[in-house]
Amino acid sequence: MKLREELPELTGATGWLNGQLSKGDLLGKPTLVHFWSVSCGLCKEAMPEVNEFRDEYEDELNILAVHMPRSEDDLDAAVIEAMAMGHDISQPIFIDSEHKLTEAFENKYVPAYYVFDSEGKLRHFQAGGSGMNMLRKRVNRVLGIEEK
Repeated sequence: MKLREELPELTGATGWLNGQLSKGDLLGKPTLVHFWSVSCGLCKEAMPEVNEFRDEYEDELNILAVHMPRSEDDLDAAVIEAMAMGHDISQPIFIDSEHKLTEAFENKYVPAYYVFDSEGKLRHFQAGGSGMNMLRKRVNRVLGIEEK
């Protein structure tokens, strides 16, 4: 996706955990969409920081997790659910076993982070396990929070 492109429709899930959302549910406040996979070590390492975003910005920021399988071993829904519980992923999880949303985002990475403004326009993208400080700065900017 390119900056300022619109958030895609949330269609094509092979399942949902922790509730189901539509694009309309996310508009009106900024949204962080993070792609992860059960077989991704960097995703597991970054999850506590994603959960900090969820807890810290609970009322100001939507957070959507997208499980993007990287191999056949990543398709077991019971394993995805167990991993989500084990890593305290309580935000809605779009299970993308057929890569429908992954393709709509043109995403190739896990972990990957997309920050959308309240109108659903992409304002920031980053991939990889590092750079959480940069992600926080971009989230704060979209939320209108002054940096200290």
